[in-house]
Amino acid sequence: MKKLNLLFAAFALVFVLAACSLESGSSSKAGDKTLNDTMTIGFSISTLNNPFFVTLNEGAKVKAAELGAKLTVADAQDNASKQTSDVEDLIQQGVDLLLINPVDSAAVASAVEAANAAGIPVITVDRTSEGGEVVSHIASDNAAGGVLAGEYLAELLGKGAKIVELEGVPGSSAARDRGEGFNKAIDGQLKVVAKQTANFNRAEGLTVMENILQANPKVVGVFAHNDEMALGALEAIEASGKDIKVIGFDATDDAQAAVKAGTMAATVAQKPDEIGFKAVETAIQYLKGETVGASVPVELELIKK
Repeated sequence: MKKLNLLFAAFALVFVLAACSLESGSSSKAGDKTLNDTMTIGFSISTLNNPFFVTLNEGAKVKAAELGAKLTVADAQDNASKQTSDVEDLIQQGVDLLLINPVDSAAVASAVEAANAAGIPVITVDRTSEGGEVVSHIASDNAAGGVLAGEYLAELLGKGAKIVELEGVPGSSAARDRGEGFNKAIDGQLKVVAKQTANFNRAEGLTVMENILQANPKVVGVFAHNDEMALGALEAIEASGKDIKVIGFDATDDAQAAVKAGTMAATVAQKPDEIGFKAVETAIQYLKGETVGASVPVELELIKK
């Protein structure tokens, strides 16, 4: 009988020890990362061949270093297919969270869905995704920025003036929203005689504007969806000898210098470094289990002389 009691006691002891072992290892993945490991954030950025996104990336790096996180950056080079491949690579690396600045808001949806399937949370930056589950979106209100530009251009030129709109990368939410805000503001005030994409690129902005000026010699104003296109258009305008008011978007250093010199009428300041700060800050908050907003706005400002 004593042997039987000892046997039962031994089984009971093993059971208690096993239960304690299970209980001590039940912390969440986020909790484990917070306590023991460096959080790894993958950042798929649309292009690093644009001063705006260079500054945004630098802001993200500064905040990651400040918060002790590892930031792995992949440059999509304005290629939607490459961005999908980049995101797949970051998923394979086992990052804890993905920041995605889409080249194309529709095309990026499959990459977001792939991250969802892998259990990796996604935060979009500056441009939205048209599919997949996103925990937060960090950006300025691009439509509101378009309104600021439209209202100021209408104020400068007066009712009925003929203008040009240089559009960004087709399919990007930034181009769509800036255009919608701008056209809403100028409705019934200004006449858009030419609207064409220059893909957020300075060289294309120059070429497109040269062609437009040949076909529309009475143009007196330009709104470009970003500063790079605005600066390209400005080169074409200066070569033509015409007096045309140009408004850009992003407030890059070159654009602000042009505004200060009086060659550019204005630019909408979107504060890319602040967008980068907030993107990484929001990522860390989410990984720590804190509640984050579905949309985190960054304020805008119209820079004019």
